[in-house]
Amino acid sequence: MANVLDAAWPDHRPLRILHLGAGALTLPRYVQQTRPGSVQTVVDLDRELPTLVCSALPLPEGTDLTVVIGDARAELTRLEGRRFDVVILDIYTAVDAAVHLTGSEFYGELLGLLLESGVLLVNIGDDTGLRFLAGQAQALENAAAHAGLSGAWTLADATMLDRLQAGNAVLAAGAALDGQDQADLRTGLLTAGPHPAAVLDPEQTAALAARIG
Repeated sequence: MANVLDAAWPDHRPLRILHLGAGALTLPRYVQQTRPGSVQTVVDLDRELPTLVCSALPLPEGTDLTVVIGDARAELTRLEGRRFDVVILDIYTAVDAAVHLTGSEFYGELLGLLLESGVLLVNIGDDTGLRFLAGQAQALENAAAHAGLSGAWTLADATMLDRLQAGNAVLAAGAALDGQDQADLRTGLLTAGPHPAAVLDPEQTAALAARIG
């Protein structure tokens, strides 16, 4: 995910970022270190997690981070009128888990929160066969097409995609990616790793989803 941010905004300017899912606040820390002055909002269902994380691992000095406790989709209504450079969905949404945080309709809502040149990043965990990943790639492709975007990029471990093994992949879509030379963007993301890396452009992502069925 950090590689996508750096590729989309190589000048390292401050960004407005919405994180759906707090985790260990790893990405907010990275953003603050590389883009001081960024304004970040985190939405998480677990009331105790952000406090626990920050008490054990304090955020970098100067971090502008607002924590909202609640369901990611329900809280979107309270964000009406706000727009972000980046929206990050990093919540466990595998098969039968948090189904309301998946699918074309929800991804369309998230794309609608982006500024004119923004990007949506979705972390997907899946089992061997990668059928869930394929379904979500198609869902994001549909949402992107409806928003006038080219489609979904996929970033993952190359072995995972080649062998359809269990693992995590990142789906990405947005005008911040569409506005770049696609070949140069893919080369840059591949070079950034981690290795062995796989970076699929929208056409390749669609082909992967079709291959998995």
